Amino acid sequence: MSTANPAAPQGGEIRSPPTHRPPVCPVCCTHSDSSPKRWFPSSTGIPQVTAVGTFLRQRGKKQCPAAWQLGVAGGDAGGAHCWDATAARKRTMKPLKLFGMVVFCGLLSPTQGVLSGLSCAISPRAMQQVLSDAIIQTGLLEKHLQGMALPNIMSDRGLLSSPTIITGLHLERSWLPTLSIALLPGIGMQLVVTVHLDLSGNCLMGILSEVIAISLDVTITSNIKSTSFELGTVHVTVDDCFCILGAVKIKLISGLLSLSVHDMVFSHLTATLPGLLCPVMDAVSEIVNVQLLSTLNVVMPVGLKGMVHYHLVGPPFTSGSSLMMDLDGTVQQMGGSIIPHDSYASTLPPLLDGLLVIILRQSFLSSLLALLLHIQPYTFPCSSEAFSGANQLRDSITDLYPTGCTSCPAASPLSIRVECVGNPILLLEPNKATVELSVLLQVFVKRPDGSVIILLLLKADLSLNVRLSISRGSLMLAFSLSRVSLFLESSDIGISEISNLKPHLTKLLVEIYLPRLNAVAADGIPLPDVFGITLMGAELQILLGLLAISV
Repeated sequence: MSTANPAAPQGGEIRSPPTHRPPVCPVCCTHSDSSPKRWFPSSTGIPQVTAVGTFLRQRGKKQCPAAWQLGVAGGDAGGAHCWDATAARKRTMKPLKLFGMVVFCGLLSPTQGVLSGLSCAISPRAMQQVLSDAIIQTGLLEKHLQGMALPNIMSDRGLLSSPTIITGLHLERSWLPTLSIALLPGIGMQLVVTVHLDLSGNCLMGILSEVIAISLDVTITSNIKSTSFELGTVHVTVDDCFCILGAVKIKLISGLLSLSVHDMVFSHLTATLPGLLCPVMDAVSEIVNVQLLSTLNVVMPVGLKGMVHYHLVGPPFTSGSSLMMDLDGTVQQMGGSIIPHDSYASTLPPLLDGLLVIILRQSFLSSLLALLLHIQPYTFPCSSEAFSGANQLRDSITDLYPTGCTSCPAASPLSIRVECVGNPILLLEPNKATVELSVLLQVFVKRPDGSVIILLLLKADLSLNVRLSISRGSLMLAFSLSRVSLFLESSDIGISEISNLKPHLTKLLVEIYLPRLNAVAADGIPLPDVFGITLMGAELQILLGLLAISV
């Protein structure tokens, strides 16, 4: 049986540095010469890189990411050590071919010359929140960590001693996970996950068997890149995965823990954990990719009249401050044709301290309004029960009858038919939104024999003020009348002058047409739920030709 380490604290916990030499760090230790390099933590908190034979020390350059915090800041005398996953396994770069977009993108130059109805920019803080919720808060990472199969550990048999064997090694719990991301301009995204692992198993030393407990911090770092975008498919690779092990604490119930057992366990975890943890991150990343993709490739109903299909139109791309994407919305009538819209380049407003900014282009919104505001023609009597100015309108029309008109109805009740013509056009100017649309107003009389006399056929060009807001993930619109222009199209009885009718017809439009227009717009325009980022409390900014939504 191995002898206990006399320097070990009570309970068998050993925190002294391992006696083996630290392995080469593939991230930090890059030099121009060909001598072997190793990474060591320094006692002053400055990482140092030593070239064997020359003892060249570099300060503040190419530091091993997060290693110093895990080792030295954690109070471990042994410091932190950095290993590449490739030291334990060969990992092939596997492209994830997803239709549309995979969120962990990295990324190419902005899309040029594509039809884009809307664009968005997401801050690193928002991406970190989204990924933390998807990977950590949902328990996805913990679930996959629990599925790891840890191999047994066996020491070499000495001449005079029995081997030490650790079997049944498994994860008891993972806790205190944290996640951070860094955008790599023009390259992709770096994902860093830190988690504390508690392992346990059975340790057989000679003929004595007892429970062994192992506790350690580990940081897993991987770079996620988009290599191409073709025919709506983003090709993504997850590579450069490496692990950083922090302080490793080992306990036996008896407290009889030798330094050799500590070194054996430490060396084993060094060799095996990267090969277990990097596949876990690959699997987790792929699941989250698909989940977040679904928020960018979605068909949403627009009332009962049609739908809009939001989808990515080019590769996402990163700057140092945001992840940016161009999307389009295909607007289609129910069982009918697609309503086209124009596209043009535009600049995204700055994110500042926000999480997300979405810009909707004027032409795209106009195509949605053509679907949303489509109202079937309707007819109503010209009576005071229908609208308050009915009697005045009827008297004014009677006054316009030509002298000696024999076909003009004397006391027959009037009817009015309202029909939308053409598509509405949205105009966006700084701090102002208006909609221009046209309606036909037909004032007619129906004779007892069933024939119809059209007293007036008028075209009314309306200019409507639009009040915009966000509610329940949709863009809400409320209309009020700004201006009316009336044009006489025809008259069966020869009326030629209609200027006196404008006040009465304006009242008719305000009391009859606008309520119907606001009613069909009540559900609003559905917006894509980009990565699940809520639009609650969003601020709207109306720019020239653009509507910006900021969270």
